Amino acid sequence: MSPIYDTSAEAELLAGMRLARTAIGRGDLVVIPTDTVYGVAADAFNPAAVLKLVEAKGRTRAVPPPVLVPGIPTLDALAAEVPQAVRDLVAEFWPGALTIILPAQPSLDWDLGDTQGTVAVRMPDHRIALELLSETGPLAVSSANRHGEPAATTAQQADTALGDSVAVVLDAGPSGDTPSTIVDATGLAAGTGKLRIVRDGVISRDEIVRVVGAEQCA
Repeated sequence: MSPIYDTSAEAELLAGMRLARTAIGRGDLVVIPTDTVYGVAADAFNPAAVLKLVEAKGRTRAVPPPVLVPGIPTLDALAAEVPQAVRDLVAEFWPGALTIILPAQPSLDWDLGDTQGTVAVRMPDHRIALELLSETGPLAVSSANRHGEPAATTAQQADTALGDSVAVVLDAGPSGDTPSTIVDATGLAAGTGKLRIVRDGVISRDEIVRVVGAEQCA
């Protein structure tokens, strides 16, 4: 089991955030609250840390983790091409429960797994997550559970699922139980296809169509 810090108590918040930053910096894993479910986070630019994350979940490199970012400007630093439709979605739903897959900048010095040259990016709508991201930079984050098991909606569930593979757990109370919606915009970016919804989540297809128009959605 890992130390759990209650972020509703100022003293524990300060200690927990300091230790979480330190853990991320040395390549360890941290459980963080998000606006969807609890996540397990690693430095996106540390391949060994990302591998720890993948192994802690019981996954393989074939299932690379998404990347959480502290703000919209980071999207342009990570993605090689951002179509206007994606910018419209980001303006409407970020921070929030929308993950967008785009072609990754080829110059990025990272290894998230078998991404096929893409990156899945989201800006979460959660104060604790955003504060940590503002200090660490982009984090590889996946739901804080073992592969095939239900997503953790409390810090205690995440700690039980991941155990000693995690250095620090930040507890912000119960989360929601619905993951983010994932849209694949790589075809749109390449000019060869449309937006595809690859995972249903908090944001419905109707909401996405309202923003970008039905003609841009597969």
